[in-house]
Amino acid sequence: MAWTFPFSAIVGQDEMKQAILIAAVDPTVGGVLIFGDRGTGKSTAVRALAALLPQMKAVVGCRYQCDPAATPRTACSECPSLRAGARPKTHLVPVPVVDLPLGATEDRVVGALDLERALSQGVKAFEPGLLARANRGFLYIDEVNLLEDHLVDLLIDVAASGENVVEREGLSVRHPARFVLVGSGNPEEGELRPQLLDRFGLSVEVKTPEDLATRVDVVKRRDAFERDPEAFVKHWHKADAAVQKRIVAGRAHLPGVKAGDEVLEAGARLCMKLGTDGLRGELTLLRAARALAALEGAAEVQVEHLRRIAPSALRHRLRRNPLDDAGSSARIERALAEGF
Repeated sequence: MAWTFPFSAIVGQDEMKQAILIAAVDPTVGGVLIFGDRGTGKSTAVRALAALLPQMKAVVGCRYQCDPAATPRTACSECPSLRAGARPKTHLVPVPVVDLPLGATEDRVVGALDLERALSQGVKAFEPGLLARANRGFLYIDEVNLLEDHLVDLLIDVAASGENVVEREGLSVRHPARFVLVGSGNPEEGELRPQLLDRFGLSVEVKTPEDLATRVDVVKRRDAFERDPEAFVKHWHKADAAVQKRIVAGRAHLPGVKAGDEVLEAGARLCMKLGTDGLRGELTLLRAARALAALEGAAEVQVEHLRRIAPSALRHRLRRNPLDDAGSSARIERALAEGF
């Protein structure tokens, strides 16, 4: 059995963990980009997410795990036959967390002709790809900055539309592909294309711990996990279960969380001060702050929620200023100090 390092056992990296939990509470935030040094727990945190997510309802027999409550517009073309009657058969399935390897072919990602059925039965049938498997879940790309350009273009289109369109070998297939995009990488190995960078709602910087106690704690926990993973996972099960309860409660609480004009004005003022392009920064800032408030059980978004989430929501949206050599995070912190 392959064991996964528990989410709660990750030492430090609070901003990264906060961003992942926000995306779990509200997928409309738009995904998470995690950039930083090698060996800082980026992929560990994402893979640990799968164990935290509560199961979801899906239509029995649907290859795309459609929501039983989905409208005909958002469901797949196969669902009408599976939804005979007012109440389709449903079952609980794990929320998918799908890895997209860097070397994956386009057919593997979007899906292709099912060759086995074509050869044995003479039937043209569609074999779903990774995008279909990731529907209603998370699509994870490690070293996302090294992803080939044609796959980047494809992901941009699907992320914008929430639908995957495949037309090849006489096939014409459309299916829902709504997922939270999560990417990680090392900035020293190359930058991310601006078009894809803009598709991530939150951007997180992770660094190697600089204090001795934290480094020792990281090594101790990793060593304990590798020596006896079953006992280690069992030890942290209660803490992970508590985090899962927070996610479930946050999702239930989210629709009722209000955001007053004071908060909206504060977010807009901050984005204007930083010179972010468009209004996507304000919208992401609001959604992330609302999800953070829901995660903490607050009835209303406060300016403090904006302050805490602003670096993650805005640092990848700033233009480079040749007259200011401070990094994006430093510029945001300075604007927060001056404006709030």
